Amino acid sequence: MNRRKRSTGKGTLAAAVIVAIGWGLQQLGIVDLSSGSSSSAAPGNATILKAFADRRSDVMVEGSGAVISVLPDDLEGSKHQRFILELQDGATVLIAHNIDLAPRVPLTLGDRIEFKGEYEWNDKGGVVHWTHHDPAGRHEGGWLRRGGQTYE
Repeated sequence: MNRRKRSTGKGTLAAAVIVAIGWGLQQLGIVDLSSGSSSSAAPGNATILKAFADRRSDVMVEGSGAVISVLPDDLEGSKHQRFILELQDGATVLIAHNIDLAPRVPLTLGDRIEFKGEYEWNDKGGVVHWTHHDPAGRHEGGWLRRGGQTYE
């Protein structure tokens, strides 16, 4: 009788995880598995999605999205205007905009916001902060843009 050695499943599990991640990235529009190329629909947003998938922080990003929730200001320490954007791919990210250093952005639900800032990973989609200039000049500045008006 010819018996095969039974696999522990680790290799199969790893392959399944890689396939699932690839499928998920394709669904999010980051990669096109049929051609092997990256999507160019929203290159800035793709950087955020990759940082989220890799659980990376301290990544300067640019992107855009629609305001889906306006949250109360964070008043502990430096004051921050907070709102959630839905990116083109359906992912969400919290924007924490320092209003001690930059003007408040007038917001309504559905507004398109472009942004540049530093991404910090969390399990809810992450936070983009440093959306303002650095008065000390030690950190790359960011900004928010709504309707052609830039807030930095």
